Amino acid sequence: MNKYLLRVDEAAMLLSVSRWTIYRWVQEGRLDATKIGKGSLRIFQTSVAGLIEQNRTWDATPGEDRLNVSAARPSAGGTRELPMASA
Repeated sequence: MNKYLLRVDEAAMLLSVSRWTIYRWVQEGRLDATKIGKGSLRIFQTSVAGLIEQNRTWDATPGEDRLNVSAARPSAGGTRELPMASA
């Protein structure tokens, strides 16, 4: 993402939310924005990236793609190594 400023619809698409959510988040201070021209709102790309980073729920370790899971009724092996679902 090389653009410094994003249109509201671009920010909404990147964050998988509605345009109205973007406007609300700007008003609440969750996203930084500026008005250009006669009032066109633009969202700072760094603000969108920061929001994504703040809300990341899982940090993968490089090379780690499997998860050990213990089953409620273990099989003969006791535990199984299951592949992680791709995001």
